[in-house]
Amino acid sequence: MDSSRVAVVIEDDQDIRELIKVVLDQSGFEVHTVSNGAAGVAAVRDHSPSVVTLDLGLPDIDGFEVARRIRLFSDCYVIMLTARADELDTLLGLETGADDYLTKPFRPRELRARVGAMLRRPRVSPGDPVRAGAVVGSSPAVGLAPVEGIAPGVASVPEAGQHQPVVHSGLSLNWATRTAELDGTEMDLTRTEFDLLLAMMESGKLVRSKADLVRHLRGEAYDVGSYINDSDERTIEVHMANLRRKLGDDPRSPRWIKTVRGIGYQLTQ
Repeated sequence: MDSSRVAVVIEDDQDIRELIKVVLDQSGFEVHTVSNGAAGVAAVRDHSPSVVTLDLGLPDIDGFEVARRIRLFSDCYVIMLTARADELDTLLGLETGADDYLTKPFRPRELRARVGAMLRRPRVSPGDPVRAGAVVGSSPAVGLAPVEGIAPGVASVPEAGQHQPVVHSGLSLNWATRTAELDGTEMDLTRTEFDLLLAMMESGKLVRSKADLVRHLRGEAYDVGSYINDSDERTIEVHMANLRRKLGDDPRSPRWIKTVRGIGYQLTQ
C-alpha cells in the first residue's frame, strides 16, 4: 500500500483507539493500532506511516518521550491527543516534535480535517524536480484584497529540470531532498519546521502573518475562510521558537527571521 496512506494509532483507551481507527479507515488509511508507547515506537519503525496519532497519557512511557523517540528516525506527521487543557502540555508536545494536537474530547470530523490538511502539504521525495523560490496561488481569491507588504498564502511547486536550493545568509534548503544546511552543516529539522523555514525563505521581503502560515501548513493557497483560532497561531509561535533555537538565532538581533510585532514574521535582509 502507498506509504502516504498508512497510519499508526498509539492510544491506551480502547474506545478512543477504535474511534480513531474508524475515522482513518474511512479516510482511506491502512491503520495499525497499539496501546502503549513502546509498541507505538516499534509500529512506526515497522510500518513507516505518514500519520501518527499519539496519546500523551500512556501506561508505560508518556507521549512526550514517544514523540522524541519517533523523531530519531521518522519525519511522519504526529498529532498529539491529550485530555489535558494545560497550555504547557501543548507547548511541550510541539517542542518534542509533534506537528499538531487535539484536546479530548474531539470531534471525528476535526481529526479528519487535521489529517487531510497535513497530507495536502508537499511530500517531495529525493530526485523529484523542484524550482526553488517559486510560488503559486499568490493571487488573492475573488473579493479579497492583499495587504501591502504581507504575503497571501503561497505554496511552492516543482518545475521540471531545476533543482536549485533556496539560499539565504549561509542557510540552504533543498526541497527535492528535504534537507537544510547552515554554514555547510546539515540541520535536524522536523517536517513542519522545514516547511515553515522554506515558506519564509521563499517569501523574501514579504511579511508572513501567523494566520497565513497556518493556512500554508494546511495546504491552502490563500484565505478560503477557514477558521483559525488562537491555538493555531500559538502553534506557529512554538514551531518558530523551536526553529530559531535550532538556527541559533537571537530574536533581539536575528540573522534569519525577525518578528513583526502584531503581525507575524519576516526574513531578514
